[in-house]
Amino acid sequence: MFLLFIALTGLLLLLPLLGIFFPYWWQDLTMCVATIRLGVRCLVCFIRRPAFTMLDMFLEKVRRHPKKPLLLFGDQVFTYQDIDRLSSKTARVLQGSLGLTEGDSVAVFLMNIPAYVWVWLGLAKIGCAMACLNYNIRSQSLLYSLVSCGTKVLLTSPDLKAAIEEILPSLQEKRIRVYYLSAESPTQGVEALQGQIESASAEPLPVDLRAKVSEKSTSVYIYTSGTTGLPKAAIITQRKLFLVAGIFGICGVTPKDVIYTTLPLYHSAALLIGIGGCLEVGATCVLRPKFSVSQFWDDCRRYHVTVIQYVGEVMRYLCNAPKRENERNHNVRLALGNGMRVEVWKEFLQRFGPVCICEFYGATEGNSGFVNYTGKIGSVGRDNPFLKKLAPYELIKYDVERDEPVRDERGYCIRVPTGEAGLLVTKITKAAPFSGYVGDQKKTEKKILRDVLKKGDLYFNSGDLLSIDHEGFVYFQDRVGDTFRWKGENVATTEVETTLAAMKFIQEVNVYGVPVPGHEGKIGMAAIRLTDSMAFEGEALYTHTKDYLPSYAIPRFVRLQDAMEITGTFKQCKGRLVKEGFDPTIIKDRLFFLDESKKCYVPMSHEMYKAILDKKLKL
Repeated sequence: MFLLFIALTGLLLLLPLLGIFFPYWWQDLTMCVATIRLGVRCLVCFIRRPAFTMLDMFLEKVRRHPKKPLLLFGDQVFTYQDIDRLSSKTARVLQGSLGLTEGDSVAVFLMNIPAYVWVWLGLAKIGCAMACLNYNIRSQSLLYSLVSCGTKVLLTSPDLKAAIEEILPSLQEKRIRVYYLSAESPTQGVEALQGQIESASAEPLPVDLRAKVSEKSTSVYIYTSGTTGLPKAAIITQRKLFLVAGIFGICGVTPKDVIYTTLPLYHSAALLIGIGGCLEVGATCVLRPKFSVSQFWDDCRRYHVTVIQYVGEVMRYLCNAPKRENERNHNVRLALGNGMRVEVWKEFLQRFGPVCICEFYGATEGNSGFVNYTGKIGSVGRDNPFLKKLAPYELIKYDVERDEPVRDERGYCIRVPTGEAGLLVTKITKAAPFSGYVGDQKKTEKKILRDVLKKGDLYFNSGDLLSIDHEGFVYFQDRVGDTFRWKGENVATTEVETTLAAMKFIQEVNVYGVPVPGHEGKIGMAAIRLTDSMAFEGEALYTHTKDYLPSYAIPRFVRLQDAMEITGTFKQCKGRLVKEGFDPTIIKDRLFFLDESKKCYVPMSHEMYKAILDKKLKL
């Protein structure tokens, strides 16, 4: 007893010291325990035979509270029981009339509508995988996406009639059947399924239809929304779906919460975390067809929203909207998402009140990630020593010019020191597998780094540069393809964009590097959209960049655009801008050049362009 007393006394004396030298140890430990609990739950669920999947979690919620709203869409309310019955009806038609069986994949080409959810659950009830097509893609990209996932059935709606009819002959040639989820079909050769679904039985389907489903079975294919190249279909296994959906629970979302999702359902954030998270905790989801700045807070008040999902650009749009007297009048307590810049983060909290921001980092196809559970502004998470033991990762030196990791004389990668940006690589293990992409093994292999720290080890190449500060906070720096090299230095585009965005006359900014004949590397250029009713201030921008950026990072060219080209998930596109460079004969937008002699950004002329090519104008 005396020894126990001494031990407890020592522990009580130790706690204040831990708080001084390791101020975040308790939060780190708490997050570690929550993550371990999620992992153990996942293990227990998939040890069972048959496996206890996300579908079974949903069915469990249906039994517990059948009349609770699961989806709110405009004036429509769909309870857990409603979605269960609709998904069963859909499953019977897909299995009976269409002949789909366990292991088949079905492509879904739909806008943000409630049917997306019950089609997903209906496919799960017969053991089929769902390929989530970006409703913005067309022509060859759409056809490639369909073929790459090996689907023989495409479910869509008349809203996307033009996109379907454009490639319908090719689909018929490849024997891919197309169906509209509508009462009638406006396209010859495409059958409408709504009548069959409405008349089908809503009784539960036999479990043996999905008897072979395991943790390694594919649940969903999510296509990467990169800004260049053809889409790649990332394999989301049942196990990964379970763990990703668990992010809501880790971040404190409860069954009482109402989640507001405006992101596209073909994206992992909305489908896996948003809808999947609601199914996991038993919450309610407000689904909107598309993001609207003007309706955002009105919707939050109308539906009594407590949790919002975001990507960085969504938050920036909200902060750029005109101020309203009632913009703090809402019940939102938590915002969960990724890609928010520091200045937007601060502005959002100042304008809209003390909302807990839970920023996370993770690639759709990745095998690990970070969650900011401390509220540190600008951070994507912590270098948690407990979690690092469970899912090892490293930040390694990366040669931007050669587009490859730097290796030492033994051929191994080199860890970066504290505070320096490095390529994030996460170890591929049995507990943290990398499932890769469907179709092309070369694309999967390209994301794997071998012999990173020792012979034979395997790491997932995130393609992102991150840094860790002296307090252990992790920060996103840039994407490898976006970072460029000028005058022997690496230029992080996100850092330059953040600096330029502080200027009041700049509404949006997209920074990239363009090649210049006769020069090594790429030189900085910024595409800018001006704030409404404001003019470009070349002198002020010159002074600002000189004050806040190193000389090699200052953009030498500025391009004014009326609108920025973005992906469906609000990522800025750089490919076309890089290709067009700073040639005034190609670019119809207004161009400016940084003139050191005038200490100002001045209009770019054809004479200036020729002088740069002839090396008569110094860069």
